Amino acid sequence: MKQFIGFIVAGVLGGVIVLGGMQLMSPTLNIAHSTNDTFVQPTFTSEKGQVNVPKSLPDNFTVAAEKGMPAVVHISAKVSKTTTSNNDKQSDFDLFRDFFGGGGGMFEAPKGGTGSGVIIKSNGYIVTNNHVVDGADDLEVTLYDNRKFKAKLIGRDKNTDLAVIKIEENELPVLTYANSDDVRVGEWVLAVGNPFNLTSTVTAGIVSAIGRSIDILEEQYKIESFIQTDAAVNPGNSGGALIDTEGKLVGINTAIASQTGSFSGYSFAIPVNIMSKIVDDLIEYGEVQRGFLGISIQDMDNEIADDLGLAITEGVHILDVSPEGAASEAGIKANDVIIGVNGNDIKNAPKLQEMIGRARPGDKVNIKVNRGGKEKSIAVTLKK
Repeated sequence: MKQFIGFIVAGVLGGVIVLGGMQLMSPTLNIAHSTNDTFVQPTFTSEKGQVNVPKSLPDNFTVAAEKGMPAVVHISAKVSKTTTSNNDKQSDFDLFRDFFGGGGGMFEAPKGGTGSGVIIKSNGYIVTNNHVVDGADDLEVTLYDNRKFKAKLIGRDKNTDLAVIKIEENELPVLTYANSDDVRVGEWVLAVGNPFNLTSTVTAGIVSAIGRSIDILEEQYKIESFIQTDAAVNPGNSGGALIDTEGKLVGINTAIASQTGSFSGYSFAIPVNIMSKIVDDLIEYGEVQRGFLGISIQDMDNEIADDLGLAITEGVHILDVSPEGAASEAGIKANDVIIGVNGNDIKNAPKLQEMIGRARPGDKVNIKVNRGGKEKSIAVTLKK
């Protein structure tokens, strides 16, 4: 059995990642104190402006849990047909099947599986994972108050492992979206879902990493820029909510890193900022509208930096530019290093994929590159 760290290393792009047709001083601290038991968020200012300071550990998570649980549903996905799979890629990181207790090699699709979902619109739209509903003939949703509804599939996207289903009901509870760009390593989060078919379960942990790729999606235009947490997530949590201490939606729980099929300390969630774009597309268009830069890329490291004569080791190195692609038309060149998109720092390819994945063809994005040691901002209009 390969060592656990080997899987993580294997999941970090390692080679060329294709994106498109060829394919981001010392701060001054301003401490604000609580008054009349009302918390005032501390901030600090830096060269990037004012930034919130994470709150300390709250006395408890009851407020967040009370907001989160009513908006998270239980999904029963029934499959009537038999499916076989020849899994050439065998590993202890076969995360999606771990959520349903599946095995490797040839297998018969389960007669029924369960997962979680998050109500995103009060008129019955629910987001979940694609792998929760994939192949299902019959979908049943159980709400927090135990009411049951049949659901229909609105759309799904294999590239992000997201899907939208709908039940016929109104005035349902929904969660406010957080800004996942503001999520910081070390802050507290809660996972809400239905592990092991135990409905309305809440676990707490911290954000362990952001922009994490673990190489579990096999689609050409996959987007893996997960929020990694140590909040306990187990089979059945898939498609459930990751929320902050204010009860706002941070992401959709998707996968676990496990050699047993159960939680072993690491779980992964799709950031809400990419989720919101994907589900809006699925609801409005029935499919995802994808804009492309038209570049071949790889993560920066010290060897590439030495070859290019640069003093930076973070960012995304452009290997090649498609002659008719959006990047080429905007003036981006091979050996440019992308270090920012729309004001967000870009430190690796997964984060770049996430930021471009939020836009549609025709949208303009501001790309900051390091070219020969000098920074340059370039406006790019994405293409199909």
